[in-house]
Amino acid sequence: MAGDDARPIIIKKKKKAGHGGHHGGAWKVAYADFVTAMMAFFLLLWLLNATTEEQRNGIADYFSPTSVTDSSSGGGGMLQGQTMAKEGALTSDRAPVGVNLRLPAAEPPRTPGRTPPEDTGEADTRIEQMKQALSEQEQARFEAAETKLKQAIEATPELAELKDNLIVDRTPEGMRIQIVDAKGESMFELGNATPKQRTRKLLGLVASAVADLPNEISIKGHTDATPYSGKSDYDNWELSSDRANASRRVLLDSGLSEPRVTRVVGRADQEPLLPDAPDSPRNRRVSIILLNQDHTAEAVRRAQAGEDADGLRMGPSITRDEDAG
Repeated sequence: MAGDDARPIIIKKKKKAGHGGHHGGAWKVAYADFVTAMMAFFLLLWLLNATTEEQRNGIADYFSPTSVTDSSSGGGGMLQGQTMAKEGALTSDRAPVGVNLRLPAAEPPRTPGRTPPEDTGEADTRIEQMKQALSEQEQARFEAAETKLKQAIEATPELAELKDNLIVDRTPEGMRIQIVDAKGESMFELGNATPKQRTRKLLGLVASAVADLPNEISIKGHTDATPYSGKSDYDNWELSSDRANASRRVLLDSGLSEPRVTRVVGRADQEPLLPDAPDSPRNRRVSIILLNQDHTAEAVRRAQAGEDADGLRMGPSITRDEDAG
């Protein structure tokens, strides 16, 4: 039969040779390792850029086995939730990462033959006491100069009547000597900066009284509020400045050391002696100010050298024994 003559159909399954090794999953592991390494690398670069030197040191100490704390707070071991800033678990993602170290205080300079103070508080107290002593010495010199000046004026017959034209007082700047006009007794020629003869003599006595003092000197010229009626391009500002400068020249001619004069200014009517009477002639004046000195450097030097304000050696305290003789 036809069905018997048909050939049987045979199906063969052929296995393909294994040529897809490179399509397996091994490369994924290698790629994942590479990506992880790159992520760690860029994370490291970000940390180096976003942290300070102290924070980087803190991070390094955090991962160092030798810096593990014995505290039982947090997880109690490395990478177990402890923070470097203070004990306990991290409470904020903005908390600083670092190690706080307390550096020892610098020792004060030592002077041979003298034991340094035990603490900075004692040294500061010694310096303040020295500054106070030097300031008192300066005020005593001011008082001596004032007495000398007044005695010189009283001893000069032609100037004795000008004692009311001389005012000596203290200001925050220092000792102020003012040569003041009075009604009918002007110290300068009318409307100009030429000092009268008696004014020159008075300035000469001022120069002699303050010649031995080390203080720098400021000179100010003042006018009253009456407008200047001379030249149109000249007013009280120019007049007060010129009178202050004319006084400076007289002081220098009388023996005052030129480097001591550090400031010469004109104030016009801006600082009246009598604010309630701006047109008063007593507002026309020249102020000679012996400026207070800054005694800080000298106080530090003497305190470190173990000296008192007179340059004498002292012991643990600068308090002097008045009964020592």
